[in-house]
Amino acid sequence: MKTKVVALLLALVLASLIVLSACAPGMPEGMPPAPVRSDDLVPPVRGFYKGEVIHFIHTEASDVQVADMLTMMMGPKVLLVPGLARVPEPVLANVYVFTNGIKGDGPFGSQADVFDWAPGDDGYSPLRSVRLTSWKEGSVARELRSVEEINEAASKNELTIQPRGAVVNMPVLTWPGGQR
Repeated sequence: MKTKVVALLLALVLASLIVLSACAPGMPEGMPPAPVRSDDLVPPVRGFYKGEVIHFIHTEASDVQVADMLTMMMGPKVLLVPGLARVPEPVLANVYVFTNGIKGDGPFGSQADVFDWAPGDDGYSPLRSVRLTSWKEGSVARELRSVEEINEAASKNELTIQPRGAVVNMPVLTWPGGQR
C-alpha cells in the first residue's frame, strides 16, 4: 500500500511539472529569443555637433535611394518608410550631409555629417531632414564641425545647401555631456 501511495504521489508531481512547464514562458524574462550576431546590430556612426564628436545610428529613411545608400555604407538594412517624408518641418531637426570635399566617413565618402541639435536641446528630434551640402568649385574644402561653421561658409558663398530632402531616423547615442 505504501508503495502505491509513493508511486501515486510521484505521478502527481510529474504531471504537475509537465503542466507547469507547458504554461511557463519559453525563455527567462529579458533573454533574447535567439542569439544576436554582432553583424546584425546597427553600428554607430561618427558625426559632429557644435564642434564635438557624436555617435548616432540610422534606422529608417523616407527615400529608397537614401535607404539603400545607408544600408551599403553601414551594413544592417535601413528600412524604407515613405511616410517619414510627410512629417511636418517643425518636428524635424537637420543633418548636413557633405556630397564632396575632404575624404571622410560620410555617405558620399566625404566628411562626417553635422547635426544641429542633440538630446537635451529644445530642437532635438531623431527625425532628420537631410540637407545635402556641397563645396562650390574654387572653394577650399575643409572639415566643418558645426552648423555655425557651415552657415559661415555658406554666407561666404563657399557652399550650397539644398533645402529639405529625405527624412532619416537618426537617434543620437553619444553627445557632449551625455549618452544613452
